[in-house]
Amino acid sequence: MSDWNDKIIAEFRANGGQVGGQFVGAPLLLLHTVGAKSGQLRVNPMMYQKVDSGYAVFASKAGAPTNPDWYHNLLAHPQAQAEIGTDKVELVARVTAGDERERIWSAQKAAYPGFADYERKTTRQIPVVVLEPAP
Repeated sequence: MSDWNDKIIAEFRANGGQVGGQFVGAPLLLLHTVGAKSGQLRVNPMMYQKVDSGYAVFASKAGAPTNPDWYHNLLAHPQAQAEIGTDKVELVARVTAGDERERIWSAQKAAYPGFADYERKTTRQIPVVVLEPAP
């Protein structure tokens, strides 16, 4: 997975935030988190959805039974940074719930049906995290 992520990250940075393959035309950002256990900087490419207060990201892990490491990193250290296009923004993460989560999640599944496939593959509720501009 690390090699795959490294290639996406390099392509993203070389092309001002644009990548090809399965991500052609999809909104993609590079999320920088601090490792929950290691304290080391981590970078993960992921699709996002623009929402009123910032950017929503989805802890789908392709439908795996556990949440991705970056999700645990944000729970431990909600201060994060993202590369969006050629911009870097400072953000604070919060996990959505209830109607807000359902509204954002439903829109993501409608726009990108692969997320509905991920939901069908797992018994866990896929967390929706909103990244808002840091104060």
